[in-house]
Amino acid sequence: MLVITTPTGQIGRQVVDGLLDGEEPVRVIARDPARLSPAVRDRVEVVQGSHRDPDVLMKAFVGADAVFWLVPPDPAAPDVLAHVLDPTRAACEAIAGHGVQRVVAVSTMGRGIEKNAGLLSAAQAGEDLMAGTGARFRALRPAGFMENLFRQLDAIRDRGVLFWPYTADRTVGLIATRDIAAKAVELLRDDSWTGQGQVPLVSPDTLTPEGVAQVVSEVLERPVRYQQVSLDALRATALEHRANEAWAQALVDMTAAQNAGVYDEEHRTAQPAPTGFRQWCEEVLRPAFLA
Repeated sequence: MLVITTPTGQIGRQVVDGLLDGEEPVRVIARDPARLSPAVRDRVEVVQGSHRDPDVLMKAFVGADAVFWLVPPDPAAPDVLAHVLDPTRAACEAIAGHGVQRVVAVSTMGRGIEKNAGLLSAAQAGEDLMAGTGARFRALRPAGFMENLFRQLDAIRDRGVLFWPYTADRTVGLIATRDIAAKAVELLRDDSWTGQGQVPLVSPDTLTPEGVAQVVSEVLERPVRYQQVSLDALRATALEHRANEAWAQALVDMTAAQNAGVYDEEHRTAQPAPTGFRQWCEEVLRPAFLA
């Protein structure tokens, strides 16, 4: 039995889709099963409830051979660290209690992020907690999601500008969420791996923000330039979009760490994922833009 959290989320949905053509039975934890497509609902076992509820986790992990674990963001969470660690701690208890053999969890790329790196530090703390279960464990460590560019579509369309808080001449780490999901599916299906480890996930690109804007411009066939925004502006934008002070500060701290190079080592040494940025723009961003 393979148990999947966040089956309607950006990554979890793709993990479920990737598993459905296999022989392994799939169980999902869904707060609102109605959000699952009929094709998925008919082919999986559903445990209704939240992955933040320890009782739900205890029920869902019964008989599980492997678990896919992801704590989705919540800009309204009053404590960023507790937002990650509280459900992860409950998951660890359920994993140990039911003797789950394998766990694949989404963490984050980065070195030296144990403290003062905002959302990155919280993800690292969750990864460390999960590793402490003693289960066979792989932490997927993705770079920044390419899909985050969807938030920029209005600015690109209306102003021809890509606004990011990243230093213009620094290489940015990017990954398509489909490559994260594909690696998760591969590991969940494979019962041969042992021990604990990390799997950095980054695209084959070495693009600066200005290079990203150039690719977007070429694929969308319209002028797009890059403009760096300040960390203060990043904080203000987050607050305008209903993030609370704690979450806004965590975003600022994460971005400062990224600009300081916390992705650099893993970016240089990671095995590149299949999807390049230009390919993703042609296959995903352009259709979304035109729609």
